[in-house]
Amino acid sequence: MNGSAHVRIARPSRDLAAAERFWIGGLGLSVLWRSQPEPGSGKHALLMAGWPDAAWHLELVDAGEIQPVPTVEDLLVVYLGEEVPQELVERLEAHGGRRVPAHNPYWDQWGVTVEDPDGYRLVLSTREWSNAAALGLG
Repeated sequence: MNGSAHVRIARPSRDLAAAERFWIGGLGLSVLWRSQPEPGSGKHALLMAGWPDAAWHLELVDAGEIQPVPTVEDLLVVYLGEEVPQELVERLEAHGGRRVPAHNPYWDQWGVTVEDPDGYRLVLSTREWSNAAALGLG
């Protein structure tokens, strides 16, 4: 494995349509793939969302009898490297998100925290991040 390995973040969702409104309509991710299995097939509906050029994507799966149990520290942090556009926060709220104070005040200082319809938290950070820089490699 190396740094070019693609990462999938899989989460259960109570309502895939609401999740799609938030992540696609609100944040602006693309629908990469979706599955709508036949009723009674035993398979789950799912939505894969991400930016086409990203090395990660979200897999949101119909939770069925498994209910999401996010904590205040289940965060997906997106480092913007600039101020968080107010219109982006408003769009996330208009698409089912809820702005919340961060559990860790660091994220309030350096960004905005928005809960998705399932209660998972998205942090839009004004900071930048580089794995290589964190290791002193660049």
